[in-house]
Amino acid sequence: MSQRAAFRRKQTLFRWVTVTAVLAFFVLPLLGMLDFTTKVRRGGRTLATWRTLSHVSEISTRYPALKEGFLASLGLCVITVVLMLALLVPTMTWVRLRLPGLSRTVEFICLLPLTVPAIVLVVGLVPVYAWVFYLFNESTLWLALAYVVLVLPYAYRALDAGLRAIDVKTLSEAARSLGASWFTVMWRIVLPNLRTAVLSASFLSVALVLGEFTIANLFSRRNLQVAMYQLGKSDAKISVAVGLVSLVFAFVVLFAMSFVGSGRGGRRARRAAAPAIPAASPAAAAAKES
Repeated sequence: MSQRAAFRRKQTLFRWVTVTAVLAFFVLPLLGMLDFTTKVRRGGRTLATWRTLSHVSEISTRYPALKEGFLASLGLCVITVVLMLALLVPTMTWVRLRLPGLSRTVEFICLLPLTVPAIVLVVGLVPVYAWVFYLFNESTLWLALAYVVLVLPYAYRALDAGLRAIDVKTLSEAARSLGASWFTVMWRIVLPNLRTAVLSASFLSVALVLGEFTIANLFSRRNLQVAMYQLGKSDAKISVAVGLVSLVFAFVVLFAMSFVGSGRGGRRARRAAAPAIPAASPAAAAAKES
């Protein structure tokens, strides 16, 4: 018993040391950024930078590039998430239901962007975007096509974990036997049960898009990170303050993923999916008796 108690104490100490080291690794740079944005030359402190950042109208007037980059990143987040979900959710569900032999192939394709450096990806996308910019326009929002490729590995893992947690085949076959269309199966059966996985994949995609710099810079497009880089040449404090806000937002989003789908939200999703099958049970019972 004494050996077990000593082992547990060592485990607890190891956990606290690890958590403290991780927190110091992430928090100290943030504190350094905060210190830089509030320090003045003679050793005092001022909140002038944060007051400026809190006035949206002043930011729009004094730093139009920052406004442009922020709006572009917001649009890229929305378009990337929509395209990613429209591409992955039906494909992964269909592969799991009808083509299970292709699951390894789909997984390999989705995880492949992890092995390709961003600079190599840009070189491959240059001819594609040359035609896109020529045929349509040169909007920054077209970068969402490249960002979908970047988020595939992370979104795939989140959605795959959600699909493994439910019996998609049984649920879809039960709904189809009761007359539901494939659209109804996806909307009323699959998506409510994948609520947590879909939100996790969306949060990961938003965090990645907000922090992306390489592709936008190499394509000479202005998103939030490129705007911060350009602003840093003229007003470093505002640039660092915006970077600190974006980092804190990304940490909050990723931390919130651990609570997604729990509690009342998860129970509502399960109740939303459950009535879809028993709704036609009287007709099924009559058909069975006949």
